[in-house]
Amino acid sequence: MIENVLHLGITLAVILYADFKKEGIHFFTSGEFSQQLGYMNRPQGYVIPPHVHNSVLREVQFTKEVLFIKSGKVRVDFYDEEQNYLLSRILNQGDVILLAFGGHGFEMLEPSEIIEVKQGPYAGEADKTRFAPCDPSKLCFGEEE
Repeated sequence: MIENVLHLGITLAVILYADFKKEGIHFFTSGEFSQQLGYMNRPQGYVIPPHVHNSVLREVQFTKEVLFIKSGKVRVDFYDEEQNYLLSRILNQGDVILLAFGGHGFEMLEPSEIIEVKQGPYAGEADKTRFAPCDPSKLCFGEEE
């Protein structure tokens, strides 16, 4: 299953749940995203021809992250740009999430291993603004939009 987490028409995240399976190649992000999320399911013997990637100047204004839940169980909380809590989702082993816009925070519900991929170079503390998490009594797992 694929879930696009939206708020006011803006994609906060794209979640590729571990149970997703489809033949061929599928991309879940728009071509304008500075980080792309795709899935490939190819049969034995399928060949991707050797290639190199050309030097292309790109401008990245916002960091997008892709997280792969290698093991465990993680709650992700979504926030708008004004740091207001919106909703939460649970990610399990094998799930992948692309974090696109808005804010986000995490709580490990079990011991968890996460692999993160994002653009660089990392700008340190200038790369993010930290803020207080939502009140756990107000967690919501329903639809946002």
